[in-house]
Amino acid sequence: MFKNAILRKPAPNFASGLTTVSQGKPDFAKVIKQYQAYCDALERCGVTIKVLEADPGHPDSTFVEDTAVLTKKTAILARPGAESRQGEVRGIRAPLAKFFHYFAEINAPGTVDGGDICEADNHFLIGLSQRTNEEGAKQLAEILDCDGYTSSLVDIRKTTSILHLKSGVAYLGENQLVVIEEMAGWKEFAGYDLLVVGKDESYAANCIRVNDHVLMPAGYPVLQSLLERRGHSVMPLAMSEFQKMDGGLSCLSLRF
Repeated sequence: MFKNAILRKPAPNFASGLTTVSQGKPDFAKVIKQYQAYCDALERCGVTIKVLEADPGHPDSTFVEDTAVLTKKTAILARPGAESRQGEVRGIRAPLAKFFHYFAEINAPGTVDGGDICEADNHFLIGLSQRTNEEGAKQLAEILDCDGYTSSLVDIRKTTSILHLKSGVAYLGENQLVVIEEMAGWKEFAGYDLLVVGKDESYAANCIRVNDHVLMPAGYPVLQSLLERRGHSVMPLAMSEFQKMDGGLSCLSLRF
């Protein structure tokens, strides 16, 4: 059960951040409206949220998930693969220190984006991507091992349709793993109960289980129906403006 979440407000220059897609410039008024709905949804799920002030010096900083990987006792400070985002990590340590006594960190030349790390109970799937490199993955695996967790690597560097592992994979508990169609046959996911997302709805694979609910992007009826048939209480949320900047539901908060 998640009790808390840390978020960071979108900065007015949010549209100046990094993106690999060509879907137009985000409408900032819509960004704020969609962000507030996300905050409200977390609170409806029973989570106490801490919203940090916007950081215009780092326009991608609202995607706070990339700055840390959290276990039950340790806050692992990440080292984002995009150099322009590495300064975001300094601003997350103090808020996390109010909840975590133990810290670890990824050091150069290692890089890790939190969006590449999928926690599945006591096992962590670590994505190797354009943002998380082999050295960073090695360091993270060693830290997790010291905390009593197992981990395995998932190499998505040749999977051009997603930026981060969690753009295409989501763990919902009870051994259920949402996965995009092109990755469904991968050996790394053998043994999981797969909920496969078709190509037309691949963006919706970035959904999150928050206590008794699953938050997912609005506008993807096939996946929503599948989740509901599996017994999940689904909260669809508009995410169009964040999608324009490679962002998804998981990216907007650190949940613990």
